[in-house]
Amino acid sequence: MGSHIAFQSLRLEKVGRTFGAMNALQDLTLDIKRGEFIALLGPSGCGKSTALNCIAGLLSTTSGAIWLDDVRIDTLAVEDRGFGMVFQNYALFPHMTVRSNIGFGLRMRGIAKAELERRVDAAIRTVRLESQAHKLPGQLSGGQQQRVAIARAIAIDPPLVLMDEPLSNLDAKLRLEMRQEIRRIHQDLGGVTIYVTHDQDEALSLADRIVVLRDGMIRQVGTPEDLYLRPAHIDVAEFMGFRNRLEGVLANGSAVSPMTRANAVFGGTTLEGVALHALSGGSVTAAIRPDDLTPVSTASPGIEAVVEAIEYRGRDFFGSARSSSGTELFFRSELSLERGASVRLNADPAKILLYEGAGA
Repeated sequence: MGSHIAFQSLRLEKVGRTFGAMNALQDLTLDIKRGEFIALLGPSGCGKSTALNCIAGLLSTTSGAIWLDDVRIDTLAVEDRGFGMVFQNYALFPHMTVRSNIGFGLRMRGIAKAELERRVDAAIRTVRLESQAHKLPGQLSGGQQQRVAIARAIAIDPPLVLMDEPLSNLDAKLRLEMRQEIRRIHQDLGGVTIYVTHDQDEALSLADRIVVLRDGMIRQVGTPEDLYLRPAHIDVAEFMGFRNRLEGVLANGSAVSPMTRANAVFGGTTLEGVALHALSGGSVTAAIRPDDLTPVSTASPGIEAVVEAIEYRGRDFFGSARSSSGTELFFRSELSLERGASVRLNADPAKILLYEGAGA
């Protein structure tokens, strides 16, 4: 379909939003290029939906500015921004057919009938719902209803499509299918998609860049690969699946430069890891994914722990164990282990990330 507005970029400049004394968003600065798929990722209450609603115009900003090329849009009403929106609840009109639902925004804009029909047809083709066009929403599956909501959003030919957790009401299999569909539709349209999610897998599989938010502030912006392999902060690491967190000290006490290997001591055990930032030589926190932490032979270095629980997940076993210092560790094993068994756990040094400070 392609947007009729050939904009080049959407810019957020120090956007802030307060609710009373609470800063829901602070100094949000971001430059998004045409064609990009951006995921806003973070835990509940981090500000991602607030950011989306400020871009949409559903919430006013308290400070800063939002620009579409050289047009300032944060001062425009929702309908004057012309963005497509898809929400968690699809908000379809139950008494209207799929076609009528998709054409609703166009009718509100007073688009001439022939042009309206053409755009509705194009949107229906894009979301592959040709055979369902004359049904009512109640006759459709959840995935089909979600497609109708997407078709309605894109029928107005928007420069931006904003999606707020659109797949959270679907079952796991449908979520995977719709993920691929959303990515395909984004590529067909060629505009910008901004997608809010708390699901790291969804963000990794969909986005060109991921913006991780915490307490209304941007913690890191990067490609899925950047975020997966090199989370900039320990809280970003935790959110990207590094569930194991060990607190210790650098072995030789001297400073370490970024992206170099260093030995650190955790409760009497020395492990080698990679410093993501410069380390000053004192206390450090290590982050390790459960996938990467595995049992090693008793002759190898590793953390001594006792298995507390283990479950089979096809191909591998995943378990939790507790170290002598009381730290809970999540690990992967190729073999089943008995509850109460002693294990020694370690990971490839490249997969152990070291951050400055204790519990930083």
